[in-house]
Amino acid sequence: MFIVILNYTAPLAEIDRHLEAHNAWLEENYAAGHFVASGRQDPRTGGIVLARAADRQALGRILALDPFGIAEVATHRVIDWRPSRASTEAQWLLQQ
Repeated sequence: MFIVILNYTAPLAEIDRHLEAHNAWLEENYAAGHFVASGRQDPRTGGIVLARAADRQALGRILALDPFGIAEVATHRVIDWRPSRASTEAQWLLQQ
């Protein structure tokens, strides 16, 4: 599993111009089983995606298609994450 931190590098007006395409990209990756959860940071300086992929290179290929990255309005920071404890409701995370 991976934690992806998106940091906006452009004003919000520019981010908003690419938001519809970014949301479509998110939906495609939820449907493909790559993304587990996502959302905005507060304050709105970027977002977080909890992702799964075979390896970091596979995730890199997915992130390369993010319209925010293509438009150069956000950067992606990837953190490899191996959960070792989880609540009863989130035990499935330990099976990844």
